[in-house]
Amino acid sequence: MAGQTPRRAMVLAAGLGERMRPITNTLPKPLVKVAGQAMLDFVLDRLAASGVERAVVNVHYLADQIERHVASRTRPQIVISDERAKLLNTGGGVVKALPELGREPFFHVNSDTIWIDSVTPNLTRLAEAFDPGTMDALLLLAPVATSIGYAGRGDFMMGPDGRLQKRGEQEVAPYVYAGAAILTPKLFDGATAEPFSLTRMFDKAREARRLHGLRLEGVWMHVGTPDAIALAEQAIRDSAE
Repeated sequence: MAGQTPRRAMVLAAGLGERMRPITNTLPKPLVKVAGQAMLDFVLDRLAASGVERAVVNVHYLADQIERHVASRTRPQIVISDERAKLLNTGGGVVKALPELGREPFFHVNSDTIWIDSVTPNLTRLAEAFDPGTMDALLLLAPVATSIGYAGRGDFMMGPDGRLQKRGEQEVAPYVYAGAAILTPKLFDGATAEPFSLTRMFDKAREARRLHGLRLEGVWMHVGTPDAIALAEQAIRDSAE
């Protein structure tokens, strides 16, 4: 049903955080602090505020630290999806977690994505815009021009109807995937819990004309390197003034 807020979420927290070294030599990237708060908590707090009751958090690198960090959380309820034995990448990790995610559309959020909301929280806007009748994936997209700490060439072009087209190899696109989406479990039909990128599922939805985007309202911060932390903290301070 359109406009229904997902009650479950997948939070990706298993990555190696290689570009964040040397900080991540001893600390998993989701626990790196920005403005005094672990990036993972930014995500979990937003999910709780949007009404999510259960969040599946996958772990691999320095997994014990993440498990200890979330052990005391009750909102949302945390379920650990253990990938210590084999890192399954962004797509395979979801397949492994599907039994905990259920049969309804769910939020899918990178644990290292941070944004400053405008008037209406962006997760609420995603939920209001998601239509399972026409969509298998609805991606939150940040405008490249106003994003903090992002120097890439963008990911998608968006049509007037919200449908997405992927950037060509030599092209520049106006929108970058902001690391948050609503996905349907059926998008993963036939996929196995082996390492593969979620991009494959986005391509599958796009080819079926069921990949849509929603422009982020507010400011998105790409915190991929140690230098980007200070940029994000400045943006957070500016937004509070």
